[in-house]
Order: sequence, then structure tokens, then C-alpha cells
Amino acid sequence: MPTATPTPGKELLDPDNHALVLIDFQSQMAFATSSIDAVLLRNNAALVSRAAAGFQVPTILTTVAEKSFSGPIFAEITEAFPGPAMLDRTSMNTWEDAAVIARVNEIGKSRIVLAGLWTSVCIVGPALSALDQGFEVFVIADACGDVSGEAHERALQRMIQAGARPMTALQYLLELQRDWARTGSYEMTTGIAKQFGGAYGLGITYAKTMFGASEGH
Repeated sequence: MPTATPTPGKELLDPDNHALVLIDFQSQMAFATSSIDAVLLRNNAALVSRAAAGFQVPTILTTVAEKSFSGPIFAEITEAFPGPAMLDRTSMNTWEDAAVIARVNEIGKSRIVLAGLWTSVCIVGPALSALDQGFEVFVIADACGDVSGEAHERALQRMIQAGARPMTALQYLLELQRDWARTGSYEMTTGIAKQFGGAYGLGITYAKTMFGASEGH
């Protein structure tokens, strides 16, 4: 019988064991996205971006044909990452772009977390390619979208069958925090949740305002 210990499982994400790749969160790609409401998509993209920036997760921002066709990346993302330049591509599969791969290798993480538009093209391509090359792949499902619910779900199933692990935007934030006794990131995490965490964020605001409550006590 195994012995239980108060230690996190190796499958969990932490700020130091992965790289985040945000792919093609651009207006032209968003226009045809119908699997998720545009407001919710932008909110979840913001939540993921603020979480990664706050926990200093190495992050790659990539666009496709930004100047000539697809337009600028969501402001919610550039506000979280005012420094890094966008890596603009011609390839639909991010993993086939030499500049992106050079950055992946420079970061040097064996775990890749993906989010972006569209799930069936811009996420499936790098997910399957990275898995084929021995990387672990996580997909933030509700920070992705596609031209239909069917397209989004089939893409997720295809990636899961190949070994990718699905998760959600709020799960990503809370998995990086993972312990409310981590006071150094507590205010940041609850602040992101209050702004972008939907009903959960409202609950935090209520508890703190009405009772002065704190998850760490």
C-alpha cells in the first residue's frame, strides 16, 4: 500500500515547470468564433494572461499575418505583457515556425500550455506536434474557441486522445497559487479572481467586504 505524504503530485502545474503559448488571439480570428461568447473568451484570455504574468511564467505570444490580415492581438493580453514582442507567422501550425521553436528551446521547459484561436487549427497543430516530439501538452479549453461548438469539441477530443490534458482558465490560476498560505502571491491571485473570475470573484469580493474573510485563515 502506498504511503500518503503532504506533497503535490508531479502532474500539477507550477510557475516554474511549464511555458505558456498564446496563439492568434486576434480580431479576424475572433469574428468567426462561435463556440464561446466573445466577452467570455476575452475575459478568460485576460485571466490566463494576468495569471501567467503575475507568476512570471515564461510566455510566448504569437500571431498570424498580423499586419496584412488578422489584426492585432487582444488588448487584454498586451496589457498583461507590455514588453514581449509578438512572433508573427505565416504558418497555421505555430510549431512549424522557426522563431517560435527557437523561443521554446530557449525557455527550455518540457511542459507546454496552449490557448488560442482556433482550437481545430491553431491549437491542434502545435499540440500534436509538441506531443510527437516528447513534450507534455496542456490545453486551456475555455480560453480557446472555434467556428462551431462541434469543431471545438472534436479538436479537444483529438488532442486528448493523443495525450494532451485539458483544463480551464480559472483552474490555471488556482493551480499556480495552490496554497492560500502563500502570502506573497495571495493578493495578486484573489485580485485576478475578483476581476476575471466570474461568480467566484464576486464571492471573494462579498466575503472580504462583508466579513473581512481570508482564504489563508
